[in-house]
Amino acid sequence: MNCKVEKSKLSGHITCPANKSYSHRAIFLASLAGNNSKIDNLLFSADTIATIETCRNFGAEIEETNTSIIVKKSIKTETIVPKIDAKNSGTTIRIASGIASLFTQEITLTGDTSLQKRPMQPLLDALESIGAKCSSTNGMPPIKITGKILGGDVSIPGNFSSQFISALLICGPLTEKGINLTIDGNLVSKPYLDATIATMRNFGVTVQTLIPYKKYDITPQVYKASTFTIPIDFSSLALLLSASVLNGENVIIHGKMGDLPQGDEVFIDILEQMGVKISINEDQFTIQSPEKLTGGRFDLSNSPDILPPLAILALKIINPIEIINVKHARLKETDRILILSRELVKIGIKVQEKEDGLILEPAKELHGALLNSENDHRLFMAFCIAGMYVGNCIVTDHESVAVSYPDFINEMNKLGAKITIQK
Repeated sequence: MNCKVEKSKLSGHITCPANKSYSHRAIFLASLAGNNSKIDNLLFSADTIATIETCRNFGAEIEETNTSIIVKKSIKTETIVPKIDAKNSGTTIRIASGIASLFTQEITLTGDTSLQKRPMQPLLDALESIGAKCSSTNGMPPIKITGKILGGDVSIPGNFSSQFISALLICGPLTEKGINLTIDGNLVSKPYLDATIATMRNFGVTVQTLIPYKKYDITPQVYKASTFTIPIDFSSLALLLSASVLNGENVIIHGKMGDLPQGDEVFIDILEQMGVKISINEDQFTIQSPEKLTGGRFDLSNSPDILPPLAILALKIINPIEIINVKHARLKETDRILILSRELVKIGIKVQEKEDGLILEPAKELHGALLNSENDHRLFMAFCIAGMYVGNCIVTDHESVAVSYPDFINEMNKLGAKITIQK
């Protein structure tokens, strides 16, 4: 269904959701450790629920509360596994593929129509090189994997997705030989690899860094029971900050940052570079936004998820925004570069699409439009925030927010947004 979005002014308090990437990793690792491992402040969204159900299918026994899970029993590789349905979650299917290669039976992994367009071949090639048998549909889901991988030397290209590398790291210590991992070329989204290693460390497994973002050694080890608290999600925080920059009068954002690595934290630096003043005090974020932003040139190679909230800030610039080195954003739930280019021109922003990014120039005149989010949660939220600034907009596919921020519309409306679901 679609949403009608009118001009809005936002004020009040809002709490940033928990981090989706850490939630995925912690669920998988707690499920490999078992023994009453606990995850606190967990994000319950469509994607993370897909990961919980995947781990249950792998044999984990998981109890849920409103904000946490406890893994009573760990994943068992002798479990008879039904077809794994990762829904819309790329992280789920990629890490699950690594775990599936630890089983001796054939396991089928699939997802929705969007997920079936996302590349898997580099990971499948890597798994085959260390003993798995894999098949796919033109390198995309549905895929079939039969183990058991033994480990050893494995290489994988780094320019597609850091999720492939995370999958290999997570299954590596459970192989007979361990894994000596080489990343070919330049790795994109480096902080997500750091996040995987940090979460593994919390569950008792050490990854030896031989050359950062190039070579890693993972010896045979056992995951140990632990308690892990999920920090706030800087990808979601970036959207909330953009909403405050464009439409806020007195917005206070709550959430504990924690000390775990998050690449999207760079969004705070970007906003400050564009003239926004941000105060962080006792886990509260407040901003002072100038009437116009200065623009700038920004490399998002390590933080592709902040592409949408950064792009919509072009509504308020006096100089162009140039976004570079984010070609891998074309391989997300949608081709985000293409869709942002196509849709933002409808509301008056001048957009030049590049292979690896965008150049956005100040709008001469803004006007409402129908904005097609292509069922992409981050694009839907970004287009709603833009619609609050422009007014008289229709944004498609509101159901997509269930993926990462299920309460987005309600919480925006509590701040004063005028977002109406059309039936």
